[in-house]
Amino acid sequence: MADNTQRVSCGRDLTSVPDLSSDLENSMKAGFDFICIPLVHPRYQREFSDGSAKDRKGPVTRSDFLLNCNDWSTLVVGKVSPWLQLDSCHEVIRRNSEKALRQELMFSCHLALPSILIHLKNGNCVNLARVVNEHLISGSGPQYWIVVPMKSAEEECLSTFESNPAEPCTIEKQVQHEDTWKWWNKFRTLCGSSKKLGVVLELSADLPSDLEIDRWTGEPVKVLMLSTKIFLTNKKGFPVLSRAHQLVVKQFFKLDVQLVLTGKVRHEDKGIKSYQLYLDHLFQTRDPPDNISQFAKGYEDFLQCPLQPLMDNLESQTYEVFEKDPIKYSLYQQAVYFALLDKVPETESQTQTIVLMVLGAGRGPLVTASLRAASVAHRNIRVYAVEKNPNAVITLENMKLDSWGDQVTIVSCDMRYWNAPEKADIIVSELLGSFGDNELSPECLDGAMNFLKEDSISIPSKYSSYLAPLQSSKLWNEVRLCRDKEKPLEAHFETPYVVRLHNSKLLDEPKCLFTFEHPAKGVTDNNRYASLEFDIGVDSVLHGFGGYFHCTLYRDISLSILPNNYTPELSSWYPMYFPIQDPIYLRGGEKLKVHFWRAGDSKHVWYEWCVTEPVAQPIHNPRGRSSTIGL
Repeated sequence: MADNTQRVSCGRDLTSVPDLSSDLENSMKAGFDFICIPLVHPRYQREFSDGSAKDRKGPVTRSDFLLNCNDWSTLVVGKVSPWLQLDSCHEVIRRNSEKALRQELMFSCHLALPSILIHLKNGNCVNLARVVNEHLISGSGPQYWIVVPMKSAEEECLSTFESNPAEPCTIEKQVQHEDTWKWWNKFRTLCGSSKKLGVVLELSADLPSDLEIDRWTGEPVKVLMLSTKIFLTNKKGFPVLSRAHQLVVKQFFKLDVQLVLTGKVRHEDKGIKSYQLYLDHLFQTRDPPDNISQFAKGYEDFLQCPLQPLMDNLESQTYEVFEKDPIKYSLYQQAVYFALLDKVPETESQTQTIVLMVLGAGRGPLVTASLRAASVAHRNIRVYAVEKNPNAVITLENMKLDSWGDQVTIVSCDMRYWNAPEKADIIVSELLGSFGDNELSPECLDGAMNFLKEDSISIPSKYSSYLAPLQSSKLWNEVRLCRDKEKPLEAHFETPYVVRLHNSKLLDEPKCLFTFEHPAKGVTDNNRYASLEFDIGVDSVLHGFGGYFHCTLYRDISLSILPNNYTPELSSWYPMYFPIQDPIYLRGGEKLKVHFWRAGDSKHVWYEWCVTEPVAQPIHNPRGRSSTIGL
């Protein structure tokens, strides 16, 4: 069960509000947190240029004195008039609609409403987007919640007729499938993908395909709107949702959506409160967040620059965060245990001593894990803990004094330049980044080749980076809002970020990009190039790529942050996000081709990337002009 101290945020959509104070009070008593009301009476059509109503006297709508300012700004969501037709081909209708919408939007700003609902009825929304965008670029005003149905009204109507065999269907069977996501994508594109735009997703009685539903998880869905029409009645006479609708609602709970109930009460004897109680029950019985989700709470979709431990000395707090990982060091201990068993047969366990070097020892968790593994395996080891960070070396010296004793030798040196007194049988390191090689593990371990025996074992022994296309207007907007006076605007789109992916949707499964093995044999060159092709299942927008890794520590012991093969309870790494400067519209069935380079010189390593199919884009980060990793 989920944490029942929380409750779902649920609003009530009202079509008629004769007594605002009373309606608000009744909704609050029924358990709702806010109400959605028309800004102006739905039938009050105004004429601004010509017509009998042009000079009508009296107020346009109710007074703001009906509620105090705090209630307006926290308990009320406004709705624009349903008769507005800003994209009508009739000029008078279009002009009247424009002026009426501007009037209502201005009044919503006057009331300081938190949000305002605007319905998208079809894909013909260019002029509507233009007027809304005028208010968006003003920098003030409410959030704009764009109501989009999961299925168009025409499709819903056709489904109703086709599901009723008693009545012959006279509607054309050739009605084209109308993807309502395209309405939203067109609208938000025309509005410059503003962060102040959010989606109110209206659940339909007949749900679309799973692919189409999943695609919405990469959009800024703020609210699920549920009509009382889609509720069923259980054996006790209470309103409930179908199993399919329950799964959709619970799926979007992960995005912290609010709910809005619309429509008349269809279970009169149970009352409107029964709907709210049922929706809260769904929230309470949602799948509880795993430990990793709880650990990452508050960091979802938060852009972080990757660590550069080779160039920078990590702080104590950073070490502490990574040392809290409940599973990583347990897996390392297992890997060292089996490596020791393979290196030293039982008959030589008392006479042979293995030289084990921990490269990049940090504050010592790998040293401790290695000593425990040797104790369990009943093997003798001599440990060298090599660390370049002089501050961490102080901790290592204290650990030796307090716990490890003379079994461990502390070496304050960069592993690449260390003149080791003897060669290693086993080297252990935790130099992996979110993309596998992005913290320069290959370069570091190549520098350690001089003090390895011919048959030495490296833990890890192999790791691969993976890449997947993703849709996330949230992440793309976060990058767009980054500002640095010393860098051009495009620099932030040429920088990879570490991010806990949340409000995003992968458009295809991750595919393997680069692979590194250790110990490396022969002359090594860590520059890489690869191109990958992805299949796009449904119309989408590409906002960048998600980066992952899979690592083999030893034998079949592995670490992975791949979505379909995630190591349970692993918390040390979040995925990488490689943005693209201009989002690309992708059609279902198309092939997406991306090219990736890992390049470097004597001082830096960097990534370059570009898309060439279905459309070609400029190469991002050429010669590492915007982001590099220091050697």
